[in-house]
Amino acid sequence: MMTGEQYIESIRSMKMHIFCLGEELETAVGHPILQPALNSVKMTYDLAQETEYRKLMTAISSLTGRTINRFTNLHQNCSDLVDKVKMQRVLGQKTASCFQRCVGMDAMNAVFSTTYDIDRKYGTDYHEQFKKFMIYCQDKDLTVDGAMTDPKGDRSLPPHLQTDPDLYLRVVKRRSDGVIVRGAKVHQTGICNSHEVLVMPTISLGEKDRDYAISFAVPTDTEGITMIIGRQSCDTRKLECSCQDVGNCKYGGVEALTIFNDVFVPNERIFMNGETKYAGLLVERFAGYHRQSYGGCKVGVGDVLIGAAALAAESNGVAKAYHIKDKLIEMTHLNETLYACGIACSCEGHPTPSGIYEIDTLLANVCKQNVTRYPYEIARLSQDIAGGLMVTAPSEKDCQNHATGPLINKYLAASSSFSTTNRLKIFRLIENLTMGTAAVGYLTESMHGAGSPQAQRIMISRQGSLEKKKGYVKSILDIE
Repeated sequence: MMTGEQYIESIRSMKMHIFCLGEELETAVGHPILQPALNSVKMTYDLAQETEYRKLMTAISSLTGRTINRFTNLHQNCSDLVDKVKMQRVLGQKTASCFQRCVGMDAMNAVFSTTYDIDRKYGTDYHEQFKKFMIYCQDKDLTVDGAMTDPKGDRSLPPHLQTDPDLYLRVVKRRSDGVIVRGAKVHQTGICNSHEVLVMPTISLGEKDRDYAISFAVPTDTEGITMIIGRQSCDTRKLECSCQDVGNCKYGGVEALTIFNDVFVPNERIFMNGETKYAGLLVERFAGYHRQSYGGCKVGVGDVLIGAAALAAESNGVAKAYHIKDKLIEMTHLNETLYACGIACSCEGHPTPSGIYEIDTLLANVCKQNVTRYPYEIARLSQDIAGGLMVTAPSEKDCQNHATGPLINKYLAASSSFSTTNRLKIFRLIENLTMGTAAVGYLTESMHGAGSPQAQRIMISRQGSLEKKKGYVKSILDIE
Protein backbone atom coordinates (compact mmCIF):
# COMPACT_ATOMS: atom_id res chain seq x y z
CA MET A 1 0.00 0.00 0.00
CA MET A 2 1.06 3.58 -0.64
CA THR A 3 2.06 6.01 2.07
CA GLY A 4 0.46 9.43 2.16
CA GLU A 5 3.52 11.07 0.65
CA GLN A 6 3.68 8.48 -2.12
CA TYR A 7 0.05 9.24 -2.87
CA ILE A 8 0.75 12.98 -3.21
CA GLU A 9 3.68 12.31 -5.53
CA SER A 10 1.60 9.90 -7.63
CA ILE A 11 -0.98 12.66 -8.23
CA ARG A 12 1.78 15.16 -8.97
CA SER A 13 3.12 12.88 -11.71
CA MET A 14 -0.22 12.83 -13.56
CA LYS A 15 -0.97 15.34 -16.31
CA MET A 16 -4.61 16.16 -15.70
CA HIS A 17 -6.49 18.93 -17.50
CA ILE A 18 -7.74 21.12 -14.60
CA PHE A 19 -9.23 24.64 -14.58
CA CYS A 20 -9.73 26.63 -11.37
CA LEU A 21 -11.00 30.24 -11.21
CA GLY A 22 -10.32 30.65 -14.93
CA GLU A 23 -6.74 29.41 -14.68
CA GLU A 24 -5.43 26.18 -16.20
CA LEU A 25 -3.37 24.26 -13.65
CA GLU A 26 -0.45 21.94 -14.24
CA THR A 27 -1.41 19.94 -11.14
CA ALA A 28 -3.73 20.06 -8.17
CA VAL A 29 -0.75 19.56 -5.85
CA GLY A 30 0.30 22.73 -4.06
CA HIS A 31 -2.60 24.91 -5.21
CA PRO A 32 -3.94 26.76 -2.13
CA ILE A 33 -7.59 26.00 -2.95
CA LEU A 34 -7.02 22.35 -3.91
CA GLN A 35 -4.24 21.22 -1.56
CA PRO A 36 -6.51 20.87 1.52
CA ALA A 37 -8.63 18.38 -0.45
CA LEU A 38 -5.51 16.40 -1.33
CA ASN A 39 -4.59 16.40 2.36
CA SER A 40 -7.94 14.82 3.18
CA VAL A 41 -7.35 11.97 0.73
CA LYS A 42 -3.81 11.64 2.04
CA MET A 43 -5.26 10.89 5.47
CA THR A 44 -6.84 7.69 4.06
CA TYR A 45 -3.32 6.52 3.24
CA ASP A 46 -1.64 7.82 6.40
CA LEU A 47 -4.02 6.08 8.81
CA ALA A 48 -3.59 2.77 6.97
CA GLN A 49 0.10 2.93 7.94
CA GLU A 50 -0.58 3.54 11.65
CA THR A 51 -0.76 0.56 14.00
CA GLU A 52 -3.75 2.00 15.88
CA TYR A 53 -5.91 2.21 12.75
CA ARG A 54 -4.47 -0.50 10.51
CA LYS A 55 -7.15 -3.10 11.30
CA LEU A 56 -9.93 -0.63 10.51
CA MET A 57 -8.27 0.92 7.45
CA THR A 58 -7.20 -2.30 5.73
CA ALA A 59 -8.74 -5.58 4.60
CA ILE A 60 -7.67 -8.85 2.99
CA SER A 61 -8.46 -8.90 -0.73
CA SER A 62 -10.93 -11.58 -1.73
CA LEU A 63 -9.29 -11.57 -5.17
CA THR A 64 -5.61 -11.90 -4.26
CA GLY A 65 -5.37 -12.66 -0.52
CA ARG A 66 -3.14 -9.62 -0.08
CA THR A 67 -3.59 -6.78 2.44
CA ILE A 68 -5.27 -3.79 0.81
CA ASN A 69 -6.63 -0.39 1.77
CA ARG A 70 -10.28 -0.77 2.79
CA PHE A 71 -11.24 1.85 0.20
CA THR A 72 -10.51 -0.75 -2.51
CA ASN A 73 -12.23 -3.61 -0.67
CA LEU A 74 -15.10 -5.74 -1.97
CA HIS A 75 -17.37 -6.38 1.02
CA GLN A 76 -17.30 -10.07 1.94
CA ASN A 77 -19.62 -10.05 4.98
CA CYS A 78 -21.58 -7.81 7.31
CA SER A 79 -18.44 -7.10 9.34
CA ASP A 80 -16.88 -5.49 6.26
CA LEU A 81 -19.95 -3.28 5.88
CA VAL A 82 -19.82 -2.26 9.55
CA ASP A 83 -16.08 -1.56 9.45
CA LYS A 84 -16.61 0.62 6.40
CA VAL A 85 -18.96 2.89 8.37
CA LYS A 86 -16.63 2.94 11.38
CA MET A 87 -13.69 3.85 9.15
CA GLN A 88 -15.65 6.70 7.58
CA ARG A 89 -16.54 8.11 10.99
CA VAL A 90 -12.91 8.10 12.09
CA LEU A 91 -11.83 9.90 8.91
CA GLY A 92 -14.56 12.50 9.41
CA GLN A 93 -13.26 13.07 12.92
CA LYS A 94 -9.69 13.43 11.66
CA THR A 95 -10.38 15.80 8.75
CA ALA A 96 -13.72 17.53 9.47
CA SER A 97 -14.26 17.34 5.72
CA CYS A 98 -15.01 15.06 2.80
CA PHE A 99 -12.14 12.61 2.23
CA GLN A 100 -13.35 11.77 -1.29
CA ARG A 101 -12.70 8.04 -1.68
CA CYS A 102 -16.17 6.82 -0.65
CA VAL A 103 -17.83 7.29 -4.05
CA GLY A 104 -15.23 5.15 -5.79
CA MET A 105 -15.44 2.43 -3.14
CA ASP A 106 -19.22 2.31 -3.43
CA ALA A 107 -19.04 2.31 -7.23
CA MET A 108 -16.58 -0.61 -7.20
CA ASN A 109 -18.92 -2.78 -5.15
CA ALA A 110 -21.98 -1.85 -7.21
CA VAL A 111 -20.26 -2.51 -10.55
CA PHE A 112 -18.76 -5.80 -9.30
CA SER A 113 -22.10 -7.37 -8.47
CA THR A 114 -23.89 -5.89 -11.51
CA THR A 115 -21.32 -7.12 -14.04
CA TYR A 116 -21.73 -10.59 -12.56
CA ASP A 117 -25.48 -10.42 -13.18
CA ILE A 118 -25.05 -9.07 -16.73
CA ASP A 119 -22.63 -11.86 -17.64
CA ARG A 120 -25.02 -14.51 -16.34
CA LYS A 121 -27.81 -13.06 -18.49
CA TYR A 122 -25.94 -12.32 -21.72
CA GLY A 123 -22.75 -14.39 -21.60
CA THR A 124 -20.54 -11.27 -21.71
CA ASP A 125 -17.13 -11.05 -20.00
CA TYR A 126 -17.56 -7.74 -18.16
CA HIS A 127 -17.14 -9.34 -14.74
CA GLU A 128 -13.75 -10.86 -15.50
CA GLN A 129 -12.61 -7.57 -16.97
CA PHE A 130 -13.78 -5.74 -13.88
CA LYS A 131 -12.01 -8.19 -11.58
CA LYS A 132 -8.75 -7.43 -13.40
CA PHE A 133 -9.40 -3.72 -12.95
CA MET A 134 -10.07 -4.27 -9.24
CA ILE A 135 -6.84 -6.23 -8.75
CA TYR A 136 -4.97 -3.41 -10.49
CA CYS A 137 -6.53 -0.79 -8.20
CA GLN A 138 -5.95 -2.88 -5.08
CA ASP A 139 -2.31 -3.68 -5.87
CA LYS A 140 -1.50 -0.08 -6.82
CA ASP A 141 -3.62 1.30 -3.92
CA LEU A 142 -5.36 3.73 -6.25
CA THR A 143 -7.94 6.38 -5.48
CA VAL A 144 -10.89 5.87 -7.83
CA ASP A 145 -13.51 8.52 -8.56
CA GLY A 146 -17.04 7.19 -9.00
CA ALA A 147 -18.83 9.13 -11.74
CA MET A 148 -22.59 8.72 -11.93
CA THR A 149 -24.40 12.08 -12.10
CA ASP A 150 -25.02 13.51 -15.60
CA PRO A 151 -26.15 17.11 -16.24
CA LYS A 152 -29.54 15.63 -17.32
CA GLY A 153 -30.76 18.70 -19.24
CA ASP A 154 -34.58 18.69 -19.37
CA ARG A 155 -35.51 16.19 -16.65
CA SER A 156 -38.89 15.54 -18.27
CA LEU A 157 -37.17 13.93 -21.28
CA PRO A 158 -35.18 10.68 -21.55
CA PRO A 159 -31.58 10.91 -22.79
CA HIS A 160 -32.30 10.14 -26.45
CA LEU A 161 -34.90 12.95 -26.68
CA GLN A 162 -32.73 15.73 -25.27
CA THR A 163 -32.16 18.72 -27.56
CA ASP A 164 -28.45 18.21 -26.94
CA PRO A 165 -27.73 14.45 -26.81
CA ASP A 166 -24.49 15.06 -24.89
CA LEU A 167 -26.35 16.09 -21.71
CA TYR A 168 -26.11 12.42 -20.73
CA LEU A 169 -22.75 10.74 -21.26
CA ARG A 170 -22.99 8.41 -24.26
CA VAL A 171 -21.15 6.27 -26.76
CA VAL A 172 -20.71 8.22 -30.00
CA LYS A 173 -18.69 5.59 -31.83
CA ARG A 174 -18.06 1.87 -31.46
CA ARG A 175 -14.80 0.40 -32.76
CA SER A 176 -13.33 -3.07 -32.79
CA ASP A 177 -10.91 -2.09 -30.01
CA GLY A 178 -13.25 -0.01 -27.87
CA VAL A 179 -15.65 2.95 -27.83
CA ILE A 180 -15.54 6.73 -28.04
CA VAL A 181 -17.62 8.51 -25.38
CA ARG A 182 -18.81 12.09 -25.05
CA GLY A 183 -20.66 13.97 -22.32
CA ALA A 184 -20.10 15.22 -18.80
CA LYS A 185 -20.39 14.22 -15.17
CA VAL A 186 -21.27 16.89 -12.60
CA HIS A 187 -20.48 17.32 -8.88
CA GLN A 188 -17.45 15.04 -9.20
CA THR A 189 -16.09 14.89 -5.68
CA GLY A 190 -12.32 14.54 -5.58
CA ILE A 191 -11.82 13.65 -9.24
CA CYS A 192 -8.73 15.88 -9.51
CA ASN A 193 -7.30 13.88 -6.59
CA SER A 194 -8.05 10.48 -8.17
CA HIS A 195 -5.98 8.13 -10.31
CA GLU A 196 -8.93 6.54 -12.12
CA VAL A 197 -12.54 7.45 -12.88
CA LEU A 198 -15.19 4.70 -12.85
CA VAL A 199 -18.16 5.85 -14.94
CA MET A 200 -21.74 4.54 -14.54
CA PRO A 201 -25.16 5.42 -16.00
CA THR A 202 -27.16 7.88 -13.94
CA ILE A 203 -30.78 6.65 -14.39
CA SER A 204 -32.83 3.67 -15.51
CA LEU A 205 -32.80 3.45 -19.30
CA GLY A 206 -35.05 2.21 -22.10
CA GLU A 207 -34.01 0.40 -25.28
CA LYS A 208 -33.81 3.66 -27.23
CA ASP A 209 -31.17 4.86 -24.76
CA ARG A 210 -28.77 2.02 -25.50
CA ASP A 211 -25.84 4.36 -26.21
CA TYR A 212 -26.19 5.80 -22.71
CA ALA A 213 -25.97 2.41 -20.98
CA ILE A 214 -22.19 2.56 -20.64
CA SER A 215 -19.90 1.82 -17.70
CA PHE A 216 -16.12 1.99 -17.92
CA ALA A 217 -12.93 3.11 -16.21
CA VAL A 218 -10.05 5.21 -17.51
CA PRO A 219 -7.16 7.13 -15.89
CA THR A 220 -8.13 10.67 -14.94
CA ASP A 221 -5.39 12.13 -17.14
CA THR A 222 -6.77 10.42 -20.25
CA GLU A 223 -6.82 12.66 -23.31
CA GLY A 224 -10.19 14.39 -23.67
CA ILE A 225 -11.02 14.66 -19.96
CA THR A 226 -11.27 18.23 -18.61
CA MET A 227 -12.08 19.13 -14.99
CA ILE A 228 -13.55 22.53 -14.10
CA ILE A 229 -13.35 23.10 -10.35
CA GLY A 230 -16.58 24.24 -8.67
CA ARG A 231 -16.83 27.30 -6.45
CA GLN A 232 -17.38 26.95 -2.72
CA SER A 233 -18.50 29.52 -0.21
CA CYS A 234 -15.53 31.51 1.14
CA ASP A 235 -13.12 29.49 -1.06
CA THR A 236 -10.88 32.45 -1.91
CA ARG A 237 -10.03 32.88 1.77
CA LYS A 238 -7.59 30.06 1.10
CA LEU A 239 -5.71 32.42 -1.23
CA GLU A 240 -5.17 34.91 1.62
CA CYS A 241 -2.78 32.66 3.57
CA SER A 242 -4.97 33.06 6.66
CA CYS A 243 -5.46 29.77 8.45
CA GLN A 244 -7.60 31.38 11.12
CA ASP A 245 -10.07 32.93 8.68
CA VAL A 246 -10.44 29.72 6.65
CA GLY A 247 -11.52 27.80 9.75
CA ASN A 248 -9.93 24.54 8.62
CA CYS A 249 -6.87 25.22 6.51
CA LYS A 250 -5.51 21.66 6.74
CA TYR A 251 -8.32 19.70 5.13
CA GLY A 252 -11.18 20.18 2.68
CA GLY A 253 -13.13 18.80 -0.24
CA VAL A 254 -13.36 19.61 -3.94
CA GLU A 255 -15.90 19.06 -6.73
CA ALA A 256 -15.64 19.50 -10.47
CA LEU A 257 -17.68 19.58 -13.65
CA THR A 258 -15.91 16.90 -15.66
CA ILE A 259 -16.08 16.88 -19.46
CA PHE A 260 -15.51 13.77 -21.59
CA ASN A 261 -14.74 15.11 -25.06
CA ASP A 262 -14.49 12.08 -27.37
CA VAL A 263 -12.60 9.95 -24.87
CA PHE A 264 -11.41 6.54 -26.08
CA VAL A 265 -12.17 3.57 -23.82
CA PRO A 266 -10.47 0.23 -24.66
CA ASN A 267 -12.57 -2.93 -24.60
CA GLU A 268 -10.87 -4.32 -21.50
CA ARG A 269 -12.03 -1.28 -19.50
CA ILE A 270 -15.71 -1.54 -20.52
CA PHE A 271 -18.10 -3.03 -17.91
CA MET A 272 -21.48 -2.29 -19.52
CA ASN A 273 -22.16 -1.46 -23.15
CA GLY A 274 -25.80 -1.21 -24.15
CA GLU A 275 -27.39 -3.52 -21.56
CA THR A 276 -30.13 -1.03 -20.70
CA LYS A 277 -32.07 -3.41 -18.43
CA TYR A 278 -29.21 -3.34 -15.91
CA ALA A 279 -28.66 0.42 -15.79
CA GLY A 280 -31.35 0.94 -13.15
CA LEU A 281 -30.05 -1.96 -11.04
CA LEU A 282 -26.54 -0.50 -11.07
CA VAL A 283 -27.88 2.92 -10.05
CA GLU A 284 -29.90 1.44 -7.17
CA ARG A 285 -27.01 -0.66 -5.89
CA PHE A 286 -24.59 2.25 -5.98
CA ALA A 287 -27.14 4.56 -4.33
CA GLY A 288 -27.70 2.02 -1.55
CA TYR A 289 -24.00 1.72 -0.74
CA HIS A 290 -23.50 5.46 -0.90
CA ARG A 291 -26.51 6.22 1.29
CA GLN A 292 -24.99 3.85 3.84
CA SER A 293 -21.74 5.83 3.65
CA TYR A 294 -23.42 8.97 4.93
CA GLY A 295 -24.10 7.22 8.23
CA GLY A 296 -20.33 7.26 8.77
CA CYS A 297 -18.64 10.24 7.16
CA LYS A 298 -21.24 12.86 8.13
CA VAL A 299 -21.29 11.53 11.67
CA GLY A 300 -17.53 11.97 12.00
CA VAL A 301 -17.76 15.57 10.81
CA GLY A 302 -20.72 16.01 13.16
CA ASP A 303 -18.49 14.88 16.04
CA VAL A 304 -16.11 17.73 15.23
CA LEU A 305 -18.94 20.27 15.00
CA ILE A 306 -20.38 19.15 18.35
CA GLY A 307 -16.92 19.47 19.90
CA ALA A 308 -16.50 22.94 18.41
CA ALA A 309 -19.90 24.00 19.78
CA ALA A 310 -18.97 22.72 23.24
CA LEU A 311 -15.68 24.65 23.14
CA ALA A 312 -17.49 27.77 21.91
CA ALA A 313 -19.82 27.51 24.91
CA GLU A 314 -16.83 27.21 27.24
CA SER A 315 -15.07 30.17 25.64
CA ASN A 316 -18.25 32.23 26.03
CA GLY A 317 -18.53 31.22 29.68
CA VAL A 318 -21.94 29.56 29.27
CA ALA A 319 -21.03 25.86 29.30
CA LYS A 320 -22.93 25.25 32.56
CA ALA A 321 -26.17 26.80 31.36
CA TYR A 322 -28.96 24.23 31.19
CA HIS A 323 -30.17 25.22 27.72
CA ILE A 324 -26.63 24.91 26.35
CA LYS A 325 -26.23 21.44 27.82
CA ASP A 326 -29.61 20.46 26.39
CA LYS A 327 -28.67 21.67 22.92
CA LEU A 328 -25.44 19.66 23.01
CA ILE A 329 -27.45 16.62 24.11
CA GLU A 330 -29.81 17.11 21.16
CA MET A 331 -26.88 17.46 18.74
CA THR A 332 -25.37 14.25 20.08
CA HIS A 333 -28.72 12.43 19.90
CA LEU A 334 -29.20 13.40 16.25
CA ASN A 335 -25.63 12.51 15.31
CA GLU A 336 -25.74 9.09 16.99
CA THR A 337 -29.10 8.36 15.35
CA LEU A 338 -27.42 8.79 11.95
CA TYR A 339 -24.62 6.45 13.04
CA ALA A 340 -27.15 3.90 14.30
CA CYS A 341 -28.81 3.89 10.86
CA GLY A 342 -25.46 3.38 9.13
CA ILE A 343 -24.58 0.48 11.41
CA ALA A 344 -28.08 -1.03 11.20
CA CYS A 345 -28.21 -1.22 7.39
CA SER A 346 -24.73 -2.79 7.52
CA CYS A 347 -25.63 -5.43 10.11
CA GLU A 348 -28.70 -6.36 8.07
CA GLY A 349 -26.65 -6.84 4.90
CA HIS A 350 -26.95 -9.86 2.63
CA PRO A 351 -24.89 -11.57 -0.09
CA THR A 352 -25.51 -10.83 -3.76
CA PRO A 353 -25.24 -13.58 -6.42
CA SER A 354 -21.67 -12.35 -7.08
CA GLY A 355 -20.70 -13.25 -3.50
CA ILE A 356 -20.10 -9.73 -2.19
CA TYR A 357 -22.39 -8.26 0.44
CA GLU A 358 -24.98 -5.55 -0.06
CA ILE A 359 -26.51 -3.42 2.69
CA ASP A 360 -30.18 -3.54 3.64
CA THR A 361 -31.42 -1.07 1.05
CA LEU A 362 -34.51 0.08 2.97
CA LEU A 363 -32.47 0.96 6.06
CA ALA A 364 -29.79 2.62 3.91
CA ASN A 365 -32.44 4.88 2.41
CA VAL A 366 -33.81 5.64 5.88
CA CYS A 367 -30.24 6.51 6.91
CA LYS A 368 -29.81 8.94 4.03
CA GLN A 369 -33.28 10.45 4.52
CA ASN A 370 -32.26 11.32 8.08
CA VAL A 371 -28.97 12.73 6.78
CA THR A 372 -30.94 15.20 4.63
CA ARG A 373 -32.32 16.67 7.87
CA TYR A 374 -30.29 16.08 11.01
CA PRO A 375 -27.00 17.76 10.00
CA TYR A 376 -28.97 20.94 9.28
CA GLU A 377 -30.39 20.92 12.81
CA ILE A 378 -26.96 20.13 14.28
CA ALA A 379 -25.56 23.07 12.30
CA ARG A 380 -28.37 25.37 13.48
CA LEU A 381 -27.77 24.47 17.11
CA SER A 382 -24.01 24.97 16.76
CA GLN A 383 -24.61 28.47 15.39
CA ASP A 384 -27.07 29.14 18.22
CA ILE A 385 -24.45 28.17 20.81
CA ALA A 386 -21.57 30.02 19.14
CA GLY A 387 -23.32 33.36 18.78
CA GLY A 388 -23.04 36.14 16.22
CA LEU A 389 -19.30 36.62 16.54
CA MET A 390 -18.97 33.51 14.38
CA VAL A 391 -19.74 35.69 11.34
CA THR A 392 -18.75 39.20 12.46
CA ALA A 393 -15.26 38.63 13.89
CA PRO A 394 -12.42 40.71 12.39
CA SER A 395 -9.90 39.10 10.05
CA GLU A 396 -6.66 37.47 11.12
CA LYS A 397 -4.77 40.37 9.53
CA ASP A 398 -6.63 42.80 11.77
CA CYS A 399 -5.78 40.61 14.76
CA GLN A 400 -2.09 40.84 13.80
CA ASN A 401 -2.11 44.57 13.05
CA HIS A 402 -0.25 46.56 15.72
CA ALA A 403 -2.99 49.20 15.81
CA THR A 404 -6.08 46.96 15.88
CA GLY A 405 -4.76 43.72 17.37
CA PRO A 406 -4.65 44.95 21.01
CA LEU A 407 -8.20 46.32 20.66
CA ILE A 408 -9.50 43.00 19.35
CA ASN A 409 -7.76 41.11 22.16
CA LYS A 410 -9.25 43.48 24.72
CA TYR A 411 -12.84 43.67 23.53
CA LEU A 412 -13.35 40.15 22.19
CA ALA A 413 -11.95 38.41 25.25
CA ALA A 414 -14.33 36.22 27.25
CA SER A 415 -13.45 33.19 29.40
CA SER A 416 -9.97 33.44 30.87
CA SER A 417 -9.40 29.81 29.86
CA PHE A 418 -9.24 30.83 26.18
CA SER A 419 -7.09 33.37 24.42
CA THR A 420 -9.00 35.68 22.07
CA THR A 421 -7.16 34.09 19.15
CA ASN A 422 -8.22 30.57 20.09
CA ARG A 423 -11.77 31.72 20.71
CA LEU A 424 -11.95 33.17 17.21
CA LYS A 425 -10.42 30.01 15.71
CA ILE A 426 -13.26 27.95 17.19
CA PHE A 427 -15.88 30.34 15.80
CA ARG A 428 -14.30 30.25 12.35
CA LEU A 429 -14.33 26.44 12.34
CA ILE A 430 -18.07 26.47 13.08
CA GLU A 431 -18.52 29.02 10.32
CA ASN A 432 -16.50 26.81 7.96
CA LEU A 433 -18.54 23.70 8.74
CA THR A 434 -21.96 25.35 8.54
CA MET A 435 -21.49 28.19 6.01
CA GLY A 436 -18.03 28.00 4.45
CA THR A 437 -16.21 25.56 2.18
CA ALA A 438 -16.81 22.54 4.45
CA ALA A 439 -20.57 23.20 4.37
CA VAL A 440 -20.53 21.78 0.83
CA GLY A 441 -19.50 18.40 2.20
CA TYR A 442 -21.45 18.55 5.46
CA LEU A 443 -24.73 20.22 4.49
CA THR A 444 -25.36 20.47 0.73
CA GLU A 445 -23.89 17.03 0.16
CA SER A 446 -26.07 15.72 3.00
CA MET A 447 -29.09 16.99 1.07
CA HIS A 448 -28.23 16.03 -2.52
CA GLY A 449 -25.39 13.50 -2.34
CA ALA A 450 -26.35 9.92 -3.33
CA GLY A 451 -29.60 11.26 -4.75
CA SER A 452 -32.15 13.85 -3.73
CA PRO A 453 -34.41 13.40 -0.67
CA GLN A 454 -37.28 12.40 -2.96
CA ALA A 455 -35.19 9.58 -4.45
CA GLN A 456 -34.86 8.04 -0.99
CA ARG A 457 -38.57 8.44 -0.31
CA ILE A 458 -39.37 6.59 -3.53
CA MET A 459 -37.13 3.70 -2.46
CA ILE A 460 -38.64 3.70 1.04
CA SER A 461 -42.09 3.53 -0.53
CA ARG A 462 -41.08 0.60 -2.76
CA GLN A 463 -39.48 -1.39 0.03
CA GLY A 464 -41.68 -0.44 2.97
CA SER A 465 -43.72 -3.70 2.70
CA LEU A 466 -47.04 -1.89 3.17
CA GLU A 467 -49.08 -4.88 1.99
CA LYS A 468 -47.31 -7.15 4.46
CA LYS A 469 -48.03 -4.68 7.26
CA LYS A 470 -51.70 -4.56 6.32
CA GLY A 471 -51.60 -8.34 6.47
CA TYR A 472 -50.51 -8.22 10.11
CA VAL A 473 -53.62 -6.22 10.93
CA LYS A 474 -55.91 -8.56 8.99
CA SER A 475 -54.45 -11.56 10.79
CA ILE A 476 -54.91 -10.01 14.22
CA LEU A 477 -58.48 -8.92 13.43
CA ASP A 478 -59.43 -12.05 11.45
CA ILE A 479 -60.17 -9.98 8.36
CA GLU A 480 -60.15 -12.14 5.22
